[in-house]
Amino acid sequence: MDAPVPVKRSLGGWALIAVPYVWLLIFFLAPFLIVFKISLSQIAVAIPPYLPAFDLASGWQAFFEKLGELSFENYLWLTEDDLYWKSYVSSVVIAGISTLLTLLIGYPIAYGMARSPQSLRPTLLMLVILPFWTSFLIRVYAWIGILKNEGLLNQLLLSLGLIDEPLVILNTNIAVYIGIVYSYLPFLVLPLYASLERLDGSLLEAAEDLGCPPWLAFWKITLPLSLPGVIAGCFLVFIPAVGEFVIPDLLGGSDTLMIGKTLWTEFFNNRDWPVSSAVAVILLMILVIPIVLFQNQQQKIAEKEA
Repeated sequence: MDAPVPVKRSLGGWALIAVPYVWLLIFFLAPFLIVFKISLSQIAVAIPPYLPAFDLASGWQAFFEKLGELSFENYLWLTEDDLYWKSYVSSVVIAGISTLLTLLIGYPIAYGMARSPQSLRPTLLMLVILPFWTSFLIRVYAWIGILKNEGLLNQLLLSLGLIDEPLVILNTNIAVYIGIVYSYLPFLVLPLYASLERLDGSLLEAAEDLGCPPWLAFWKITLPLSLPGVIAGCFLVFIPAVGEFVIPDLLGGSDTLMIGKTLWTEFFNNRDWPVSSAVAVILLMILVIPIVLFQNQQQKIAEKEA
């Protein structure tokens, strides 16, 4: 068997490949290194409010000497204070529950879009994307007017006689779940719709001809073939939901504990930049796992389609 012939790339080809790597270098790696550097510093009453652990301006020799004296006290502090690890755990739990709820709501929507007439699909797709035309902050603020005690939801339930007194929904974890599911629903519906829309309908027809009931055909054929879209959509919801700040800050209460709120408090209220930077670094390390899994899943899908 002949050995594969190596592909020679032109200068333009290498330049095209280099674009995403340069983008990641400038807008991801460089900011991460800056945050990591601050996380190794000590808090100080100054502007900015920390003492740098090392400074390249002092020369490379001094830089390498300082490397052996670096302190990870801020990271150790995160393990000693219950607030931080509870924030991480609570964020993962809330994001996981929200992702599950989003999947339960989004799958029927994507399935209905994929099974709708061809002429109607662009309109349904536009309706899913339509919320993005409005500011994310405004959409979250709108839920305050809906969920508060004298809001639209309670007024509707009272007028229908379903409740005797207003329900306390705002400033609870339930409101956070509602906000996350509403805000990130399109991120699950779109990849799931793309997966279901490519499904070969002849497989379902063959199953029906062989006497397979519709529910069993869905379980044996539709669901397994749509798993790539399910996995992609769940990752797209779970990853940003873990570090969410706006939704728990506006819709959650004092008992709502998420790492985004904790990070904001340390950075702006306590002005403890080193500890808040350490919190951000650990959060990124936690999110790297689902990001790597998502990338591997996307690569497998691309290989199968090729």
